Amino acid sequence: MKAMLFAAGLGTRFKPWTDYHPKALALVNGKSLLQRNIEYLQGFGINEVVVNVHHFADQIIAAIDENNGWGSKIIISDERDEVLETGGGLMKARHLLQETDVFLTMNADILTNLNLSNLVAAHIEKKYLITLAVMQRDSSRQLLFDTAFRLKGWRNRLTGEGKGGFFKEASSRNPLQELAFSGIAVYSPQVFDFISQKGKFSLTEVFLDLSVNDLVTGYNHTGDILMDVGSEEKLLRAASVFST
Repeated sequence: MKAMLFAAGLGTRFKPWTDYHPKALALVNGKSLLQRNIEYLQGFGINEVVVNVHHFADQIIAAIDENNGWGSKIIISDERDEVLETGGGLMKARHLLQETDVFLTMNADILTNLNLSNLVAAHIEKKYLITLAVMQRDSSRQLLFDTAFRLKGWRNRLTGEGKGGFFKEASSRNPLQELAFSGIAVYSPQVFDFISQKGKFSLTEVFLDLSVNDLVTGYNHTGDILMDVGSEEKLLRAASVFST
């Protein structure tokens, strides 16, 4: 099984660190976010990892080379010409991921204790194209699932903006549950044949497009630790939780 870590982002919320460094190399108790997530994946037997790079790409490549991938085989997906967001980044790396039974994507700026073995097992059992790790947490952006745990839409709690077919499908008989995406997803490789977007785009667009045909499900891991290390304040908080 392979994984892809999204590490190409500009990290604008993480200034001033990201004026000089990529966010993926920010340190939590002496280990970068990138190293921690590579080692996290190793804990579940995932030792082949694609890392996309754009912002200060040379620093990420140098850190990987200097540390021999922290024991994993790291393959660089180079986006230095143009940052492609998560969806575009995934499509650029298609040739590196599609020759496998299932693969996983993960944002490089999250830290979690989610059991990936259970997530992958649920994906294989349910036989959807995509299984999203989701949980109950305070977030303005929520994914909406029906009683069969199929993705039906997306809602911004702050603005009221919504996407997907949930306006028509939500009813007293078919209530929708709001859960936040955890930045981790498992895919069957056939998913590439269903993605119509080109260039720069978000994976959220893909999730919602495929949800129309009930191809996306959720895996609820509420109760696990999940930290979105998107700012220096959150970095300090993460250091108190992930001490080793």
